[in-house]
Amino acid sequence: MTETTDQHAGEPDETDVTDVTDVTDESKQGADGTDFADAPAWQQRFRAPRVSLPEWAEEAPDRSLFVSNATGTFELYAWDRATGAQRQVTDRPNGTTDGTLSPDGRWIWWFADTDGDEFGVWMRQPFAGGADEPAVPGLDASYPAGLALGREGTVVVGRSTDEDGSTVHLLRPGAAEPVEIYRHRESAGVGDLSYDGSLIAIEHTEHGDAMHSAIRVLRAADASGAGGAVVAELDDTKGGTEELGLTVLGFAPVAGDTRLLVGHQRRGRWEPMLWDVATGTETDLRLDLPGDVSAEWFADGSGLLIVHGFEARSELWRYDIATGALVRVETPAGTVSSATARPDGTVEYLWSSAAQPPVVRSTDGSVVLDPPGPKAPPSVPVEDVWVEGPGGRVHALVQRPAEGEGPFPTVFEVHGGPAWHDSDAFASGPAAWLDHGYAVVRVNYRGSTGYGREWTDALKHRVGLIELEDIAAVREWAVASGLADPAKLVLAGGSWGGYLTLLGLGTQPDAWALGLAAVPVADYVTAYEDEMEALKALDRTLLGGSPEEVPERFAASSPLTYVDAVRAPVHITAGVNDPRCPIRQIDNYVDRLAARGAVHDVYRYDAGHGSLVVDERIKQVALDLDFAARHLGTPPACGPRKEVG
Repeated sequence: MTETTDQHAGEPDETDVTDVTDVTDESKQGADGTDFADAPAWQQRFRAPRVSLPEWAEEAPDRSLFVSNATGTFELYAWDRATGAQRQVTDRPNGTTDGTLSPDGRWIWWFADTDGDEFGVWMRQPFAGGADEPAVPGLDASYPAGLALGREGTVVVGRSTDEDGSTVHLLRPGAAEPVEIYRHRESAGVGDLSYDGSLIAIEHTEHGDAMHSAIRVLRAADASGAGGAVVAELDDTKGGTEELGLTVLGFAPVAGDTRLLVGHQRRGRWEPMLWDVATGTETDLRLDLPGDVSAEWFADGSGLLIVHGFEARSELWRYDIATGALVRVETPAGTVSSATARPDGTVEYLWSSAAQPPVVRSTDGSVVLDPPGPKAPPSVPVEDVWVEGPGGRVHALVQRPAEGEGPFPTVFEVHGGPAWHDSDAFASGPAAWLDHGYAVVRVNYRGSTGYGREWTDALKHRVGLIELEDIAAVREWAVASGLADPAKLVLAGGSWGGYLTLLGLGTQPDAWALGLAAVPVADYVTAYEDEMEALKALDRTLLGGSPEEVPERFAASSPLTYVDAVRAPVHITAGVNDPRCPIRQIDNYVDRLAARGAVHDVYRYDAGHGSLVVDERIKQVALDLDFAARHLGTPPACGPRKEVG
């Protein structure tokens, strides 16, 4: 498995988990034992038991691992498919979501940080249960940068620290401690380990562009027993004027096969190709599909499971490598947020739509996990809107409340990332606003994925300001079309979306009646000083240098620069242990608001970049709803709405 270091991964999105797991009283009990039936619909969506797409052990496919909120906190669970037995693996106050299985299914690995600070070590526990133990003795705590586990016990661990930059460590079977095989100041991480454990693929950004990785393949061991010798290099940032990114999708799951599945951007979008790292041969698949395309191997190596994302929706295909045939894998309209090809050739996938809660399905027609328990109420469908913006057509997803004709109070819910996108997928946060009579608009601004590399890369140097231009174009449409009440426009978001919220309140003070910013960048220079090293590299890429090198760009893109222009009431939510949007820079911004008596509330919670605790999530949404109610006269969080048609 690989860990992401995007600016704003944050807490797991609800498209990553579905509303099914072990609970005992279908009519009464929610995920945390709360009286489910008496809770309003918006809270039921958060409390409904959920589970992620199960990961399975390659050599023991009946052994699976998934994430669930069955106790009211997202934790890891083991599932023995042969017996049907499930058990909770981790139990920590602030939850656990990063975990994987060893190929033989004997061990569950999980990442142990402290209260959501993302800084920690890998632990492991027997699949059948038992004591946790340090998985890789000799490695100090760090930010994770990928993990690969081999069949014979080979382990490859990626790490990131402020002092050392990026390092990769190899632990061979029988060795007491790992050896370092890679080190660089720029960001890098483990991509995959070959089937026989002899080759290691890493993604690196030694060229200094943290948005576009190169791939290096290292030998796990040579004749002398030392690892780390370079076998092959693939770097699309060289030899041209455009910077193109690569990503590791996985080695072929066949003994002796040296093909590596790679994602590339050579034609202006993400798509897969095969690279034989032994011969250097590149096989271009040239799939005739618009939008971004990713892939993973079928278990026998004969084909690829294609995940195709286009205009905020996704679908699945099977590609036969020998014939080039591309066959549709039927899924409902909406979003497939994750999928896996099982050894028997079936495909399991996590699906949802804006109206329908997520579920793990199989192409054999079954629901993979559906134990008894209360289900999340549905929400309302999403509408597609295209608006002409300064950089081209902007795609927005619009949801209208079930009752009323409009114009409505309207929340512009801004996604994080920034390299991410909103999709036709279920989300409890927007649904809560709909229940309270708001329209919800989500904008896939420049910087979003799924619309081509040029769209994703467009925000460089004028960071934040470009995204807000696209949001402004959609805002004008929303008012002119009669959807939105111009006196009740709310700008809201978390992480990068929280950053854009604060920046928008300061640079567009007449446009917004209210701001709701969760775990935001508020003071860009101080955020740079305090954030994890990998994100410093990303900021240097986005802005073209450090604060010392390009101070004018940091100033132009920092919400703190415009804080004295903010007129709308603003509510800020901050995690005191957040390594991505650290607390000191938020405090700096809040101090400036307080100094001039600006209307604001701040809520600080004891976790990191988002919360894995259901009650905490509900509390934060309730605070936002009540803040909006006080200032806009809309229904408070305890309002009467409980049902959505």
